[in-house]
Amino acid sequence: MVQEKAGTRPPWVGLAAAVWVQLAAANTYTFPLYSGTLKSMLGYDQQQLTLLGVAVDIGENFGIIPGIICNWLPPWLVLAAGAMLCFVGYGVICLAVTKTVVGLPFWLLWTALLLGANSCAWLITTVLVTNMKNFPHSRGTVSGLLKGYVGLCAAVLTQLYSGILNKSPANLLILLTLGLPLMCLLMMYFVRPCTPATEDDESQHGHFLFTQIACIILALYILGMTIFDEILPKSSMANYVMFGVTVLLLLSPLAIPIKMTIYRSAPKIQEDQLVTLRESKAPLLPPSLSQTYLDITTTNSSSSDDSVDPFDNEDDDVNVLLAVGEGAVSRKRRPRRGEDFEFHEAVVKADFWLLFVVFFIGVGSGVTVSNNLAQIARAAKIDGTTILVCLFSLGNFFGRLGGGAVSEQLVKSRLLLPRPVLMTCTQTIMLIIFLLLALALEVSLYPAIACLGICYGVQYSIMIPTASELFGLKNFGLFYNFMSLGNPLGAFLFSSLLAGYLYDKEAAKGSSGTICVGPNCFQLTFFILGGFCALGTFLSVILSVRIKPVYQMMYGGGSSYRVPRTSVH
Repeated sequence: MVQEKAGTRPPWVGLAAAVWVQLAAANTYTFPLYSGTLKSMLGYDQQQLTLLGVAVDIGENFGIIPGIICNWLPPWLVLAAGAMLCFVGYGVICLAVTKTVVGLPFWLLWTALLLGANSCAWLITTVLVTNMKNFPHSRGTVSGLLKGYVGLCAAVLTQLYSGILNKSPANLLILLTLGLPLMCLLMMYFVRPCTPATEDDESQHGHFLFTQIACIILALYILGMTIFDEILPKSSMANYVMFGVTVLLLLSPLAIPIKMTIYRSAPKIQEDQLVTLRESKAPLLPPSLSQTYLDITTTNSSSSDDSVDPFDNEDDDVNVLLAVGEGAVSRKRRPRRGEDFEFHEAVVKADFWLLFVVFFIGVGSGVTVSNNLAQIARAAKIDGTTILVCLFSLGNFFGRLGGGAVSEQLVKSRLLLPRPVLMTCTQTIMLIIFLLLALALEVSLYPAIACLGICYGVQYSIMIPTASELFGLKNFGLFYNFMSLGNPLGAFLFSSLLAGYLYDKEAAKGSSGTICVGPNCFQLTFFILGGFCALGTFLSVILSVRIKPVYQMMYGGGSSYRVPRTSVH
């Protein structure tokens, strides 16, 4: 296994670079911008275009391979692989749209889109895994920021498409083929293991607050530009100026490492260094035996609940040391929650599947509404599809950003509340919202969609740090990508099979046979989704109760677990 040595630079450099990698990872959100051109220029029908969209969904969410590889290869190499997939995949699509190569078969374009979209999984996995390890004490905040930036960067690419690229799909595909991979290659040097941020760093809270405020300002700025773009005509110079402001806001996280470089603080002696100093001044045991005793103490200090401390008295100490000398102590044991799990060790745990099912219900019901916003607006007899999409997207961003920050405060509060408590709250809210949508109250549609977007975003910002806290950071990339499969699985079961089937069934009763208008179009779907959210609420309560001791151990400075007895033969 290749391990890259952590550098001495502050982790804020990697976080600032990760923002630009997220811009490249947002490439999957641009499919609607060039899909119409694919259909018209290549003569595809709607079914073929839908299949191309499926390729994008599969590629975006299939991250099992990068999740495994990120533990074997350094981050720069994983980023390079993602950049290569982006170049190859979108390069083939660009050749077809520009008619540089004519007559490419459908299966080749489908595979090319799959590869291009899969670059997103490689890029996001790299920056998430690296930055979660660089900020081990602020996992919720970091995950919320990075996942929030993905949605914002999608809006940035849309702004770039509408302004600088003159709404040209060909120019957009050239950017996806050349510009985004080049950006990843430029960031490879900076996205790397750094000196981890310490929990007692007083400036850390202020730095995160600055980054979050800059992120919110960027979101509001893009929202304003999107609204004014439809109202006021702009010149080419205005487009460049507006995009320049966007670039400056994207560069804002870089101000933190620059400030830390100019105003250097005195280094603090870490706790492990103090321990080393104490041991070097007053060794109680010979070096080899002392280290062995320390290994056993550390190994057994995090074992199962139902065992007894072997170091209760001096006799046990002597027995252990004698056993070490005879080679009779068994050290092999299974990991417990909060430690580093292998994948096969985690999938047999109830907490693993509880988290997966709760996340699957939350994102599956949310993405069902997102995928059917146009039909929901038409069924409600309103002409606000664009506004609904904007409200859901903005809510999704604030949900991801706020969910990570709020959960970070909860786990570090005096109550030591587990992060899934927020899943309980949001899925309860989703249950109420689905009941309101089922009643087809037009006045509640806009705030309901905005709240659903927030609740949908929270699911991501909670799942990511929770998975790392339960099963460790060693194989976090694999656990994150496996959990993320809940999104496409939910879209397939809830959106395609459930909502699509019921919608077509109601539409068949009307005169058109294909378009459904009225409250019955989604009423049963909303009731069923509300029922699933009730189940998700119940399961998240169970999960929160089960894993609370983990948070007491990690953030409360103590442990509710007993130390096991060492077996001496």
